[in-house]
Amino acid sequence: MARGKNVEVSEYERKRQENIAKTQALLRNLEMEAAEAGLGPTGKAKTSVPSRPKAKKPAPKKIKQEEEAPRRTSSRLKGIVADSEVAKRKAEDEYVAIQAADRAKRQRVSDAFNFSDIVVAGKDWNRSGNFLSVGPADPYARTFDYNDVKETTDKELRALRERMSGLTLWEDFEPNEIKITPERIYSMGLHPTTDKPLVFAGDKLGNLGICDASQKVAEVKVEDDEDADREGPTITTLKPHTRTIHTFQFSPHDANALYTASYDSSVRKLDLAKGVAVEVYAPRDKDEEAPLSGLEISKDDPHTLYFSTLDGQFGIYDMRAPSEAAAGLQIFQLSDKKIGGFTLHPLHPHLVATASLDRTLKIWDLRKISGKGEDRSPALVGEHTSKLSVSHAAWNSAGQVATASYDDTVKIYDFGNCAEWDLGKVLGEEEMEPNNVQRFCIGNMNRFVDIYTAKGQQLAQLGGEGITAVPAVAKFHPTVDWVAAGTASGKLCLWM
Repeated sequence: MARGKNVEVSEYERKRQENIAKTQALLRNLEMEAAEAGLGPTGKAKTSVPSRPKAKKPAPKKIKQEEEAPRRTSSRLKGIVADSEVAKRKAEDEYVAIQAADRAKRQRVSDAFNFSDIVVAGKDWNRSGNFLSVGPADPYARTFDYNDVKETTDKELRALRERMSGLTLWEDFEPNEIKITPERIYSMGLHPTTDKPLVFAGDKLGNLGICDASQKVAEVKVEDDEDADREGPTITTLKPHTRTIHTFQFSPHDANALYTASYDSSVRKLDLAKGVAVEVYAPRDKDEEAPLSGLEISKDDPHTLYFSTLDGQFGIYDMRAPSEAAAGLQIFQLSDKKIGGFTLHPLHPHLVATASLDRTLKIWDLRKISGKGEDRSPALVGEHTSKLSVSHAAWNSAGQVATASYDDTVKIYDFGNCAEWDLGKVLGEEEMEPNNVQRFCIGNMNRFVDIYTAKGQQLAQLGGEGITAVPAVAKFHPTVDWVAAGTASGKLCLWM
């Protein structure tokens, strides 16, 4: 119903009209400011009297920071009307900018990186100092040399040091000429024969390299051109596995048999005379994976295979049993974490030493197995805990165990009286303390191989020209003073 001209307006209606007028005036003002900023609709922007500028505060000192991704800004504060074309374009531009910044953050940087451009905790690099150049190795820096041998007063020790320090690299070929495996070496060994040095190495991808170190330069073809590259020794490469060959053992019962264990969960027997490798163990379920970390065949029994896994298991397997039969296999869960390696006592193979990621060395007695189902296990004779993971444990015939640990220590345990241990005997803590060991070798991060004696005294530090990487995997010949070591690049270092 239409109102007449003299109809009186209510107080409520009057205030409502005033609010509408104020809102429209505010919107017109915002539109003018947006037009002046170039953000309004197409057309000539209206002019307005500029407001009086505020007094500027002194700018704070800028601290150099990493470039940040674009941030979203308020359209309302900029006077952009919601749902307008300007607002849509602004949102699209912001989205594109954020996507581009995200791609740039993931982009690989190829240019040189200048440390002077870095800000550390709000300070420029030059004012905050430099990081220490600390590394685990100092290539070619010796910690044992001829002066240590010369100053030795003990006659027996000096003679042994002179003998071991007298070993030299294979003179016919330098290490950078002897690529025994295509990939990183994980296992290394010398065949027990003393007729000639036969070196074997297993690598990351399941390759097995074999090098006859009796080869001479004269037997290798050399071009007439003196500057031509010389060929290296002849290497035989086999591929018995599809994954890392972590360990292998020459059979103590057959000089032509080599057993290899791999992360592909299988053990294969290689007949060196026939050149044939057959599978002697693998999980019954073909889809089951149990990467192997250790392998041994005792001198007492040619048919029984012992192995360890990366899942903390220890297995005993009768190789005469059909592969699908369960009767010939025993599995024990000895650790909740990886067993990095194990060994049987050479003279008392019922004693097993295991090294584990759980930071322990443990001694087990296989003569006493108790428990039911998954809880069955050999008797635990004793254990010793290190600060960090223990990567390997090696028995010798004198009843001593050497371990290597990630706490940067080599520990020696003397169990020389183990032949007198009673069945199920448990060692006390004092009996598990490290002691002495027979001669052993170990890789040195400074690109040497160190040799130590029974009392923990260093005998030699083997090095030489052409060693361009750490000879991390090192092994003695069982009876002769030959030492073989392998590098991450598949190169062989051999001292004789």
